[in-house]
Amino acid sequence: MKPVIFGVSGLELTPEERDFFRDADPLGYILFKRNCGDRAQMKALTDSLRELSGRNDVPILIDQEGGRVSRMVPPEWPAFPAGAAFGPLYDTAPVSAIEAARANYQALGMMLAEVGVNVDCAPLLDVAQPEVTVAIGDRAFGGEPMRVAALGQACVEGLRRGGVVGVVKHMPGHGRAVVDSHLELPRVKVDAAQLELDIEPFASNAGAPMGMTCHVVFEAWDAENPATLSSKVVGDIIRGRIGFDGLLMTDDIDMKALSGTPGEKATKALAAGCDVVLDCWARMDEMIEIAGLLPDATPECLTRLDRAMATVAGGCEAADYAELIAKRDALLALA
Repeated sequence: MKPVIFGVSGLELTPEERDFFRDADPLGYILFKRNCGDRAQMKALTDSLRELSGRNDVPILIDQEGGRVSRMVPPEWPAFPAGAAFGPLYDTAPVSAIEAARANYQALGMMLAEVGVNVDCAPLLDVAQPEVTVAIGDRAFGGEPMRVAALGQACVEGLRRGGVVGVVKHMPGHGRAVVDSHLELPRVKVDAAQLELDIEPFASNAGAPMGMTCHVVFEAWDAENPATLSSKVVGDIIRGRIGFDGLLMTDDIDMKALSGTPGEKATKALAAGCDVVLDCWARMDEMIEIAGLLPDATPECLTRLDRAMATVAGGCEAADYAELIAKRDALLALA
């Protein structure tokens, strides 16, 4: 098995993709709006990925945070709010806000599980600063570490109840970035003492099953390399200071914050200590390059993968996700 998660080009696998994925045996797959037509189509696509891999628990990911980061959209699926929507209620009734977030993400998880998606790249645990890039913006739960940690924990638990593994992101924190890492490399220049605020929500959620790095340079820790490619940040901060021992994937290596060919970026990320590379765009030439350069997944990677997927092995709890959405809305209306 290759330690990479690949994208898929359309609503169903092409013959070329089938042949390539069968030979490459990637660890998992990630879906985008281009892959989300309707319920029947998505279920057929995810079934085909499971059949092709020969693994019932093959990770099939999606970015379904709510708000503007949503791949499954109305009218086929209900809309979900962005993280900032829970802030006003948290200001007056933190316990109710936590319950609203848990219900929201359980409903969201059930919606994903219904079509065969078993991993959601959510929630964000980034502590937003006033000057944070709009690429984060209202996706974040707020600027207080305790609030972010509590709401994030509720989201991971809600997803688990819905039958889906959550991915906490963007480790060790994207909240100080003032430029969009999709377009350029952010640099954070504050000292290590100030960065304690950023890592607090991740440390509080160190037992999360999966995590995602950020493509940000933290000069106090490693002035030369973004977190994704930094053995100091991955080893000393994410694995050490934060204490995270879940499956660690990169953010999309196609983002312009990273330089080099796809294969070069992928190999550097694994060398830095990431378990898995995320390559989203389903470009066949790039996927062939990456698969040709990567070694097989390490035993540590496979152990972390098995442990993460086992958290949802029993499937989702029996409930009507429309009822959970109504519960969320009633709670948010109290703000």
